[in-house]
Amino acid sequence: MTDTTEYTPPKVWTWHKPNGGQFASINRPIAGPTHDKELPVGRHPLQLYSLATPNGVKVTIMLEELLALGHAGAEYDAWLIKINEGDQFGSGFVAINPNSKIPALVDRSGPTPVRVFESGSILVHLAEKFGAFLPTETAARAECLSWLFWQMGSAPYLGGGFGHFYAYAPSKMEYPIDRFAMEVKRQLDVLDRRLAEMTYIAGDEYTIADMAIFPWYGGLAKGWLYGAADFLSVQEYKHVQRWADMLLARPAVQRGRMVNRVFGEPSSQLAERHDASDFETKTKDKLDAAG
Repeated sequence: MTDTTEYTPPKVWTWHKPNGGQFASINRPIAGPTHDKELPVGRHPLQLYSLATPNGVKVTIMLEELLALGHAGAEYDAWLIKINEGDQFGSGFVAINPNSKIPALVDRSGPTPVRVFESGSILVHLAEKFGAFLPTETAARAECLSWLFWQMGSAPYLGGGFGHFYAYAPSKMEYPIDRFAMEVKRQLDVLDRRLAEMTYIAGDEYTIADMAIFPWYGGLAKGWLYGAADFLSVQEYKHVQRWADMLLARPAVQRGRMVNRVFGEPSSQLAERHDASDFETKTKDKLDAAG
């Protein structure tokens, strides 16, 4: 269905009702907490509060990759934030992310806890803390960070634009779907041309740029984002497909995709992660079987 209703914006916009769509119940034009709720704190140096959306998966992949390299200090507790239920508006969460978006991290490894919000900022914080997945040579570092911030700037078009109007809006409207589909395909072409020349996004080494881009564009290429693989003809981006398959084969990526996941196959859902053994004992299928 195409919505052809004309709309004339008022002189001054006012919010008087939910704007429709799947996330209407949690959308509002103001910030700040809606209720008092302290956040839990586990035993590890790093406390992550998140959900397995593409932005959340970036960070859990990074943490699992650090642990795979042997960085014991990267052990973490991953607490589930149910955004559909408004957990992100609790006072404790707002205190560590005033923007009320997941993921948010508290680094408690030093004498004073450090809050870090925005997924790209968390990736840089962890990369610098552990000296991994972010090149130190000037040109290579600049290339990596350029692609990281490319993703941060591009994702609103993919998620907030295309994803909203294609998958979540209460009605299908041709103009915004066409507008954002065009931009998303341009972004896929940017990546495909880059990956025709390089093994990884920033060059020959696996970096936080790959971890940031993969959950969004790798997910789109492999068909699990918005159910839009056919619509966007993602198979034509051969180099993105090759890169996505390469990352999917990494055990740390597989684990990272499971953490804070509460949808999909029960064997892939690990609602909270507090120990490495949780992957073997606390996935939803295991908990269901145990009664």
